[in-house]
Amino acid sequence: MDKEILDKEKYFGFTQDDIWATLTEIGLNLLIAIVIFIVGMRLAKFFSKMVVKILEKKGSDAGLITFMRGLVSGLVKVLTIVTVFSQVGIEMTSFIAILGAAGLAIGMAFSGTLSNLAGGVMLLIFKPFKVGDYIQCQGESGTVNEIQIFHTVMTTPDNKTIIIPNGPLYNGNITNYSMQPTRRVDFTFGFGYGEDLKLAKQTVLDILNSHPKVMQDPAPFVKLGSLGDSSVNLTVRVWSKKEDYWDIHWYVNELIYQKFDQEIDGLSIPYPQMDVHVDGNA
Repeated sequence: MDKEILDKEKYFGFTQDDIWATLTEIGLNLLIAIVIFIVGMRLAKFFSKMVVKILEKKGSDAGLITFMRGLVSGLVKVLTIVTVFSQVGIEMTSFIAILGAAGLAIGMAFSGTLSNLAGGVMLLIFKPFKVGDYIQCQGESGTVNEIQIFHTVMTTPDNKTIIIPNGPLYNGNITNYSMQPTRRVDFTFGFGYGEDLKLAKQTVLDILNSHPKVMQDPAPFVKLGSLGDSSVNLTVRVWSKKEDYWDIHWYVNELIYQKFDQEIDGLSIPYPQMDVHVDGNA
């Protein structure tokens, strides 16, 4: 049997030339796929490290850095695997469609969880508060202990632990009492009609100035605020460092009670009262 006949001999319906061409193509595609896989894995590592360096230079939260590193690495690896499968001839269109449908179903089933995930990411990026801040949100107040991806953990002043989902937390109103270095302490003090206004104002100012932590710039504010049904009301405002707020609040209230009701003649804390006039002709 000569060479021409051997070249045209068929195996399972394929000639030797067809078999060698197919093997060569498969081998080349496998080689390219291996190269793509190796390069993709290295790129995933490179991009994740680059994201970490950028976030660290910006002073980002450690939780955000860890999350973004895993996210970037995972996305690059998924794209690499999809490219590798396509290179070796595996049809990915149907697979991607199935994956998308499954992702949609999972997303609808876990919409609340995904909302909390998104809220956690936004909290870590924009930082409306940080660990150690005293905040008010979702009808609760407390000191922030942890900011996790799905929820935030707070401790109340009476030592209760509150766990709030990040989705509603980020989308709601947040009052941060620790963000500014100073706070204003507001009071309203009433004294009786017919009593000495100047004496009342001076007494309040003396009490305010007696506390060493009351700031003098801005100066304490004491003005006649309103004329109530049973009392003349003074509006009082002083500024303090945020950590001194409650110390001043308790101190001033206690001394006002002592001075107005017990120590100074001509000043008193009035009680609600009603004057009844009887018409004798009725």
